[in-house]
Amino acid sequence: MELRETEKLLERYFNAETTITEEKQLKQYFTSPGVAPHLEQYRPMFGYFEHASQLKFEKTVPLKTKKPKAVWLSVAASVVMLLGIVTWFNYQDNSNELGTYDDPEVAFRETQKALNMLSQNVNVGVASMTYIEKYEKSKEKIFKE
Repeated sequence: MELRETEKLLERYFNAETTITEEKQLKQYFTSPGVAPHLEQYRPMFGYFEHASQLKFEKTVPLKTKKPKAVWLSVAASVVMLLGIVTWFNYQDNSNELGTYDDPEVAFRETQKALNMLSQNVNVGVASMTYIEKYEKSKEKIFKE
């Protein structure tokens, strides 16, 4: 193979533009003894490809996975979580019950406070919905479906 042709093929190889036959020519050139000195740096790369193509995987692949440990681990985690919830409910301090008022006026004021706080949070959410509406309109303009 001519030196210029080899250099062009090498450039096309690094740009991923070569065919399989051209790559075989390059491999054959770089495994032969007459490689140009300035192209000597590519010899190990093509030599590796030649060597790697002859390697075969000889180890056995285990077909049975180790899933039973994962199953037992998830069962144990569920049991621990269930015991924690039961323990928390059994030992919870029930002496100060929240939301219970003897005076109807106090109950009314607390209810108004809670509803006012809820209304403010809902208004924040509704205000952020305008941004989504603007986004949808601009998306429809751009991607006319």
